[in-house]
Amino acid sequence: MSDIRIRKVTGNWVVRSGGAILGESSNVLELNEGHLAPVIYFPREDIAMAMLDRSDKTTHCPYKGDASYFSIVNMSTTTKDAVWSYENPIDSVAEIKNYLAFVLSDSVKVEQL
Repeated sequence: MSDIRIRKVTGNWVVRSGGAILGESSNVLELNEGHLAPVIYFPREDIAMAMLDRSDKTTHCPYKGDASYFSIVNMSTTTKDAVWSYENPIDSVAEIKNYLAFVLSDSVKVEQL
């Protein structure tokens, strides 16, 4: 069993890609899993879904379930498989359903405002 802790974090958070703001939220969740770096999950309704394109990639985590992936489509670039979501997570992490997390990179940033 993985040591997963999920908590609501305070403040306003923003996710940017290539300078564009994909979303801003004060309802984010922080998921801590064992020794891994914490991951910020944004509610789907606070993200500009029109800038995301569902990809064919999926992964499976025995502790969270199956993840679906999206690519971020900006005016000039596409960041492939940069977003994931557990659309039907297992019961022990049900609160991340309808939330999105982002693969951090030079072009994708998640920051607290």
